[in-house]
Amino acid sequence: MDVFTCAGCGAELTAPLSRVALPVHTHHGGWEELHPPLMEPGTYAVDPQPTGPPWRLWDDVGEAEAADQGVYAPVYSVSFGARDRIVIAPGDSRGMALILDKCEGYCRGVDGRAGPNLACVACGRAVATRMDDCGLWQTVWLEPDAVHRLPSGLPAGPPPDWADLEHPEHRVPPVDPDGWWSRRWEAAVGVALAHLVAVSEGCPVRLPAGPVAELLGAAVSRYLPAGPAAKSVGLAGPGVPAPRPRPDVLLVPRHPLTGEPWRPPGDEEAVVPLDSGVWAYLVHPGETSPLPATGRLPEGVLRDDYASAPGPWYPLLPHHRAFTDTLVRMPAMRSPWLRAYYEQGPGPH
Repeated sequence: MDVFTCAGCGAELTAPLSRVALPVHTHHGGWEELHPPLMEPGTYAVDPQPTGPPWRLWDDVGEAEAADQGVYAPVYSVSFGARDRIVIAPGDSRGMALILDKCEGYCRGVDGRAGPNLACVACGRAVATRMDDCGLWQTVWLEPDAVHRLPSGLPAGPPPDWADLEHPEHRVPPVDPDGWWSRRWEAAVGVALAHLVAVSEGCPVRLPAGPVAELLGAAVSRYLPAGPAAKSVGLAGPGVPAPRPRPDVLLVPRHPLTGEPWRPPGDEEAVVPLDSGVWAYLVHPGETSPLPATGRLPEGVLRDDYASAPGPWYPLLPHHRAFTDTLVRMPAMRSPWLRAYYEQGPGPH
């Protein structure tokens, strides 16, 4: 396990942590809502993309400089913040205090607009940014040039691997306990849909029957056209071999440690990466009991008079910002057809 220390004085700033993949919903939450912590306790992730202030307007940056920042199509503003910032759960921070004159926010918390707002208690050096305003997952972002990563001396468990996807606790249900669509699912569908649009080249697609079509069908129909000669889509991943004949596009999981998409051995054809918890649910959605139950229902058992699990009255739709943010960061955006798709305003606004 790792611990992060202040680069100025060496004071410990975190509990011992294990690295995991950066969640795909990191920068995409529900507006005007308070959110739980992004990261599980005892974990950290690294964002390789520039994030946070300073921001510069697209018109002042230009395409070449924006591309150096990983943005390949016009956006309102481009981040020139640090790469490789480290995100942790707020409860895993140690020895840091708020810098009170940098605690701006929209309405219910702080959003980091003024840069680092947490200082090392031992030496006063600005080392991190706390973010917890409405629409944001609760996080602490360690600045890469202000901290050092050191071995904690504590043994770590086995690193996350493909086998974790088979565990029931890894699956993320599409509906939250409050009865609304999961914000993690909405963001994950937006990210995956951007990849699907790119690899399908704007052509119609045909989803496999079952949970994929039931949960993703409404989103796909909004962002891709209907029609004949549709490209086929199928699920594949560890323990789930690709269907035969091979579909044109495979929905595959991201690795829970590296974030890289799974690929069939020797297969370089098109894949669309999915949040591993979302993918695990689509592959193993679980079962409901068809037998009547008396008294208190056991965990995971639904009433026998439900044809399917209760959920929101409206279909699952992608987080539009997650969709567009993913799309503009794809080098494929340089292709004329994808640039035209983006500039025509894909999907609802």
